Amino acid sequence: MDFPNQLAVLDRAIALSRVGGDSELLQEMAQIFLEECPSQMLAVRSAVAARDPKAVERSAHSLKGSVGNFGATMAQQAALALEMLGRRGQLEDVDSALYQLEDAIHQLQPEMESLAQSV
Repeated sequence: MDFPNQLAVLDRAIALSRVGGDSELLQEMAQIFLEECPSQMLAVRSAVAARDPKAVERSAHSLKGSVGNFGATMAQQAALALEMLGRRGQLEDVDSALYQLEDAIHQLQPEMESLAQSV
């Protein structure tokens, strides 16, 4: 189902507004995101694998902030869900929440690559 994609995997208008309309800065931020996202996702996966609620909360919160800069609602909501599970120490659904986050990040990746290339 591609409907969520049409809900904006990435909202360029929001992203641009967060950098005061500076498209070069936005491009730079997208490049930084692409460089840092793999290690951020590794931290989330490691926290989930260790079943460490504080680490799940912390790593998901960090990633949520990163994707939030770009108006990436799906990824932001997925990271928030994982963050909340960690905060509450409710790890029963953490694997499912991680899958949702990975899917959202996977969908976001091409948009970020496009943003990182455009000026």
